[in-house]
Amino acid sequence: MTRKNRTFTALGALAMGVTALVLAGCAPASGSAAEGEVTELRLGYFANVTHAPALVGLSEGLFDDALGDVDLKTEIFNAGPAAIEALSAGAIDATYIGPNPSINTFIQSGGASARIIAGATSGGAALVVRDGIDSPEDLQGANIASPQLGNTQDVALRSWLADEGYETSTSGAGAVSITPTENAQTLTLFQDGQLDGAWLPEPWVSRLVVEAGAHVLVDEADLWDDGAFPTTVLLVRKEFADEHPEIVEKLLAGHIASVQWLDENEPEAGAVINAQLEEATGKRLPDDVLARALENVDFTVDPHAETFQALVANGLAAGTQKKGSIDGLFDLRALNAQLSDAGEDTVSASGLGEQ
Repeated sequence: MTRKNRTFTALGALAMGVTALVLAGCAPASGSAAEGEVTELRLGYFANVTHAPALVGLSEGLFDDALGDVDLKTEIFNAGPAAIEALSAGAIDATYIGPNPSINTFIQSGGASARIIAGATSGGAALVVRDGIDSPEDLQGANIASPQLGNTQDVALRSWLADEGYETSTSGAGAVSITPTENAQTLTLFQDGQLDGAWLPEPWVSRLVVEAGAHVLVDEADLWDDGAFPTTVLLVRKEFADEHPEIVEKLLAGHIASVQWLDENEPEAGAVINAQLEEATGKRLPDDVLARALENVDFTVDPHAETFQALVANGLAAGTQKKGSIDGLFDLRALNAQLSDAGEDTVSASGLGEQ
């Protein structure tokens, strides 16, 4: 990894903080827990490099250490809208997810569904295309994939195409056809010549480049100030957060420890991530694919709330999102309390919630 996490510099005190948090008030885990207490936390994530804090937290036992007697149950998703469905149905309590599905559920529920409690990953998304496409003008009539209609990369693709003068439709029609496709299938279809390109998160960007001969037409980092934009955040169901704030604090402790681990253990991070990917999917990434992918991401607890109004505008322009306010989307109080206790800089909600 060549990119450095910009949030953490020295969190040596945090490990002791996690231990202290666990000892300070674990919710008892038993079949006869008292009313209002919980015995498990149900966490969603994707088997992607952009969800490495989740992968490391599971592999290194950092979530288990922080949660203490609260059992951790996990579920793997392929894209954000599916994770939101599970969260909204109460099937999971929290999930690692992209910013646009987080925005969508907040607006659609009138602010009642969920809160972003931390960032996880910045960067690591791009538009990759076949040979012969070297400029936006070459995309006329092209068929481009995104992970799922309304997911973060889908919105980024539609927004960028609009800026380049292309009309698109959520039905797939337009000067450029957008086909929401599961990531693994995108790789196969691209290799078979049935897709001209795709806007994807890592490691799928690197898989198409290394394994299928694609090249990067647009690195999303080039579209944002300082190259900083949120790819993954940590989202919690509001009802769960309101009823069990102590469990949310412990989840955050495990999450912070995971981001810290990634910052402090770069040489072995790839192997740990790959082992967890293999456990989750049955397959490892080729070493060159993983190395390339890790060069393009930053792991940070900062959710980059300052970008979210632009993300809302992009979703509206793309036709994948309803109008509405995102005031209150963030609740960073527990995160900032733990950062402050560790002597680290706190992060901003940019006026869009508590901090």
